[in-house]
Amino acid sequence: MEKILVVEDDESIRRELCVLLQANGYQVVSGPPCDLALLDVNLPEESGYEICRRLRQHSDVPVIFLTARDTPEDELLGFGVGADDYIRKPYHSSVLLARIARLLRRKSSPVLQVRELTLCLADLTVRYQDQVQELTRNETRILACLMQKELCTRDELIEDLWNNSLYIDENTLYVNINRLRDKLKKIGADGYIRTVRGVGYRL
Repeated sequence: MEKILVVEDDESIRRELCVLLQANGYQVVSGPPCDLALLDVNLPEESGYEICRRLRQHSDVPVIFLTARDTPEDELLGFGVGADDYIRKPYHSSVLLARIARLLRRKSSPVLQVRELTLCLADLTVRYQDQVQELTRNETRILACLMQKELCTRDELIEDLWNNSLYIDENTLYVNINRLRDKLKKIGADGYIRTVRGVGYRL
């Protein structure tokens, strides 16, 4: 049974979340270790941002902010401190459960392999033969998408990054693809990513 940390100072909302999560097979916990953290932002002692920042110092557990803070600046700050998703209150139960399930699935299958290339989603590294290279979150998601589908359009890559809470446009995608190619080249995996003219990229 997966454990979900719920940090919410509104007791009625916390009870509501506990009932929802337990009814769907999750165990609610009040502290780490946990499999996913559900954080409010406005808390009496320290903000959810600070909790997330501290959590990120020693854990890659998925983090979802569930908050009434609804400005783009608040959302960007949330992703900036390491959140995986940002949901505004009032939330829709089915959407919240779907996003929790998506993040837990991603965490439970952290390694992808195509031929001699191995991508570890948990620690953002790619291995080719005996060489290892660290990647950014954007580079990791791009490579994961290509490894799962072999051929991806530019729109599919941008949508995958957006769905994984990473903001990117076509110019940024181009820059990230080139950086990813350079990193693969450094470990001997030159030529793994090919441009398909007018379509996108393939592995």
